[in-house]
Amino acid sequence: MATFLYRLGRRAFRRRGLVVLLWVAVLVGAGVASSAAPAPPEDSFSMPGTESQKAFDLLDEQFPAASAEGATARVVIRAPEGAKISDAAGKDRVQDLVADLRAGPQVASVDDPFKADAVSKDGTTAYATVTYKVNAMELTDEARDSLTAATDGAREGGYTVETGGDAVVAEQEMGGTAELIGIGVAAIVLLLTFGSLVAAGMPLLSAIIGVGIGISAIGALGSTLELSATTSTLAMMIGLAVAIDYALFIVSRYRAEIAEGRSPEEAAGRAVGTAGSAVVFAGLTVVVALAGLAIVNIPILTKMGLAAAATVGIAVLIALTLTPALLGFAGKRALSRKDRKAPAGQRAAAKPKLGTRWARFVQRRPVTVLLTAVLGLGVIAVPAASMELGLPDEGSSAPDTTQRKAYDLLSESFGAGFNGPFMIAVDARDAADPEAAADTVSERITGLGKAAAVTPASFNKEGDTAVLTVMPKTGPSDVATESLVHDIRSLSGDIEADTGATMLVTGATAMTIDFSQTLDDALVPYLALVVGLAFLLLMLVFRSVLVPLKAALGFLLSVAAALGAVVAVFQWGWLADLFGVDQPGPIMSMMPIFMIGVVFGLAMDYEVFLVTRMREAYVHGQSAAESVTTGFTHGGRVVAAAAIIMISVFSGFILENDAMIKMMGFGLAIAVLFDAFVVRMAIVPAVLALLGTKAWWLPTWLDRVLPNVDVEGEKLHRELGDTAAPAKPAREPETAGV
Repeated sequence: MATFLYRLGRRAFRRRGLVVLLWVAVLVGAGVASSAAPAPPEDSFSMPGTESQKAFDLLDEQFPAASAEGATARVVIRAPEGAKISDAAGKDRVQDLVADLRAGPQVASVDDPFKADAVSKDGTTAYATVTYKVNAMELTDEARDSLTAATDGAREGGYTVETGGDAVVAEQEMGGTAELIGIGVAAIVLLLTFGSLVAAGMPLLSAIIGVGIGISAIGALGSTLELSATTSTLAMMIGLAVAIDYALFIVSRYRAEIAEGRSPEEAAGRAVGTAGSAVVFAGLTVVVALAGLAIVNIPILTKMGLAAAATVGIAVLIALTLTPALLGFAGKRALSRKDRKAPAGQRAAAKPKLGTRWARFVQRRPVTVLLTAVLGLGVIAVPAASMELGLPDEGSSAPDTTQRKAYDLLSESFGAGFNGPFMIAVDARDAADPEAAADTVSERITGLGKAAAVTPASFNKEGDTAVLTVMPKTGPSDVATESLVHDIRSLSGDIEADTGATMLVTGATAMTIDFSQTLDDALVPYLALVVGLAFLLLMLVFRSVLVPLKAALGFLLSVAAALGAVVAVFQWGWLADLFGVDQPGPIMSMMPIFMIGVVFGLAMDYEVFLVTRMREAYVHGQSAAESVTTGFTHGGRVVAAAAIIMISVFSGFILENDAMIKMMGFGLAIAVLFDAFVVRMAIVPAVLALLGTKAWWLPTWLDRVLPNVDVEGEKLHRELGDTAAPAKPAREPETAGV
């Protein structure tokens, strides 16, 4: 592989104008296609095979006139203090509001609170449910503006009017602030790392073009493949971070080759042949981790993973072709002025030795460093044991939003469980008496004694399918509410045996339970697939069994600590104001498995970048201890810079209003911090120091079976006529360099 990439790098260097032109053409083409495409859809959840989804599908099939997928808005109105909605003035105000709501475009129906029993017992609060003919994605601006105008008009005279439901637009804007912050910090870090504006600009330019192509492609295919705006945001978050890092490593290796006196073209070829090999395998681990999310069988998670994986794939191609082409234009200007003036043999000697000193310190005290790092991450991981999972609802919205205010008004006036009702779908097509079957369902749910109310059954036109609404006594995220869902579902077997009818439970809380269960069931197969494939890839790269094992265990430690930090901030509310968390609450159900996928890929990035340089030194004759020091001497500073860039990119997304993006940005930023600076910079050298030559052990039979991909460039060095290295690395006592 190193030989092929060496030739690719030289070819891109020589034909730099054509390469740059082709990538710019692809960017322009993707941008034009994206601008001409319809707007991306909003996020939607579906979970094939779960009871909640089966119930939704049944209701959609049997109640087509009910607009099962139509957008809804729940308008809550409360009388001024001392007055009541049930007074004459209050009734007039409600009737005017209902009339204004019905006059809006795309409205299918509006329930009158006084006819629908939607007035609180104290007579102060009522709500009207607005159902639209189309889903939230197809709702026009005129329809939303009409809803807003109707509620604004009803507020006169001291009435409180708030609105919830998917017809209400969340007050958030994705204005590009996060991306600008990430790019700005990355530019500063690159400039400090390289000391050259030209060198600092190349990774940024490569990343902007690569991510631009990826995001434009997602935009162009968004309506066709139902890729939401959140999907493109997450793809941008991950793609921007890895794209800068991949180009950074190739530019850094190019500068090192130039410092050794090689011509720019030769240096570009060698940089792509060596660092480029690490980029390929690092990118493969990220792609495997993200694409593996498909086995969870939740469409939104699959689309997020595949879109981000495609963006990472583009970043790899950009790094291998566009970066050496840009180096062709830069030549020796990629070096700082000081390095350009220094003789070739003195350039490398002028590099900072912080990485060298750190590696030697760790090797002198490996046990102390290892225990400190492991115990520290273990303590931070403790909150993860208390993690509560859920899906975001209006109760988790910011306190100043109309959705949250409507949620609170309903809870105060109608009970905590009002915001988390269950829908019970009764399929009585095989029942002898459908009405009797529905009555049996209602009686047995009431008999549990845990529901606040059970509404009478409503049948479809054919009279063979019914729907009931169950109002729990507790809130949507309460443990007692979840217990009620399980209790109701446990009745289904006896009900079917006694009546012949099938009972299915759905609704927001039931959906959350099914969502969490689906993710729990998929976690072990997902980990087995991702860790297994990545383990094989790392064995190919490092020709070792223990190094990939160490990498996987280190990842588990860093992701556990990251999840602990997420729970502490977003669930417990620690430092919530600092990170802009308006309402602490359950962690989103998809967060753990998505973080596992993304963090595993990114963790393997640093493992590959740092340890391949150690492996390269080892196969060229250095001792195990010397190779660790060499790896940190050449790679430590660059890995640290890459990690800071990735942390800054992810941290920028903490400023977004979207709760999911904010949580993802924080989780990924803290995970990279732990993995790069604790696991890879401390635990890795400590473990390698303790293992010595055993770290690079590979059974003879496995050595024969595994193909030699030559990531360290041993074959390339022989082909180029470099000084021959020993055929087998020396196995002297582990004292050198310590």
